[in-house]
Amino acid sequence: MADQIFPTKGNLINAKKTLGLCRLGYDLMDRKRNILIREMMALIDKAKELRDSIEGTYKQAYAALQDANITLGVIDKISDSVPIDNGLSVSYRSVMGVEIPQISYEQPKRFAPYGFYATNSQLDVAYVSFSKVKDMTVLLAEVENSIYRLAKAIKKAQRRANALQNILIPRYSDIVKTITDSLEEKDREEFSRLKVIKSYKQKKSAS
Repeated sequence: MADQIFPTKGNLINAKKTLGLCRLGYDLMDRKRNILIREMMALIDKAKELRDSIEGTYKQAYAALQDANITLGVIDKISDSVPIDNGLSVSYRSVMGVEIPQISYEQPKRFAPYGFYATNSQLDVAYVSFSKVKDMTVLLAEVENSIYRLAKAIKKAQRRANALQNILIPRYSDIVKTITDSLEEKDREEFSRLKVIKSYKQKKSAS
């Protein structure tokens, strides 16, 4: 590409300007990538803690549900009395231009939607345990979706940084060097030409 650029001072100025923008762009992409990586690593640790906690809560909830089914029979009709939860809403926050979801969950008042006459404490434990699972699942969904979005943004920033570092910066560095060398060679030729002309004039005037 350097051979296709005519060696003029205007092209040299433009090439230096583009090279400066490429280096600035690389610095910004590298900074963005590092910030996103730190954000993602913090969320990964949080997701691990949530998964460990939710696994134990699920085990407790299913064990309680099994006890309730054993003591009460299959409780599918009782489960139909549990209302649909519509308390979720999603907003977003920006991290270096990446939209990270924030899930707001308006928790319903904790009350048993079934009667106590035909139920027992095992069902109460199952209901409370699955309510905890729901709360934790909401938070885990927010965290894991954020990790996914950050990972995609990091990959994109990495590709752009690599393109700038390995393709554009070397290309325009080569263009700047080629034009600079060419202009310096022209300056030397012009200096030699003027020197010859001056010497010729001096010899002519002396004769």
